[in-house]
Amino acid sequence: MTTFKQPHSVLVVIHTRALDVLLLERARHPGLWQSVTGSREGDEVPAVTAHREALEETGIDSTLYLLHDWHIENTYEIFATWRHRYAPDVTHNNERVFSLELPGRIDITLAPEEHRDWCWLPWQEAAERCFSWSNRDAIRLLGANTRRS
Repeated sequence: MTTFKQPHSVLVVIHTRALDVLLLERARHPGLWQSVTGSREGDEVPAVTAHREALEETGIDSTLYLLHDWHIENTYEIFATWRHRYAPDVTHNNERVFSLELPGRIDITLAPEEHRDWCWLPWQEAAERCFSWSNRDAIRLLGANTRRS
């Protein structure tokens, strides 16, 4: 029996108080940089998915820090290269946006099957490096909202 990914995911922008943003480079797609992302498993609520994905992809126990649900959901067409992971009639994904604030930059432990490298960048540079429009927009929103505070 084939188990398909659910078309419900999270985007977790991990950042420091100084607005350095953690980016991960995809293992199977060198040059594609992103924040933590991942699909819901079972009947998880989005916050549980966000905590699980942060731990799996970076080794960061997000329960030790401030995870903020932005109450923003993006809907986008799933890239053709990843569509085989979903049921045949699924073409779009719904993504819930979160941020995770850390006091400062820390070393992380990558999931090598998912990511090959990581870096911390100032938010403006991180936004420009992301291949995903929703990730880029979330990082820009993080920077804009923090500057107004």
